Amino acid sequence: MRILTFLARSFAWEPFSQTLPDAPTASPGAVEDAVVAFIHVEASDQDHSRRVFRHALKHLKWLANKRGFKTIVLHSFTHLGGRSADPEFAQALFCDLAQRLRNTGYRVEITPFGWFCSWRLDVYGESLAKVYKEILTESGGPAPH
Repeated sequence: MRILTFLARSFAWEPFSQTLPDAPTASPGAVEDAVVAFIHVEASDQDHSRRVFRHALKHLKWLANKRGFKTIVLHSFTHLGGRSADPEFAQALFCDLAQRLRNTGYRVEITPFGWFCSWRLDVYGESLAKVYKEILTESGGPAPH
């Protein structure tokens, strides 16, 4: 899994075009003071789903706590490289992450899955406001491509 996160003053999205034929109807949305996570779920994550889930969850909470944010946005972004996971697996992982985060007091939004969206992003300036993380599927080595 690859995650590009932003500590955002504001983030807004609007569905632009459907990319998966069975994607549900999509709606626009917006948040303020949120961790915005652009996430690419890779094919190799399917074999290590518990490890990937645990590390992604820990990373998102850690970053949110750096600014005391209680809102997290999960955005599917397959342009971070690597071979993509099956859409059904990726969507289920997003839903599981969202549910776990909600269970621990976070407000979670998931941008429309299976859609390209236009978005507006206003990011804070400090170094931690823009963080890239690759979650390795095996201890000690990068995810195979």
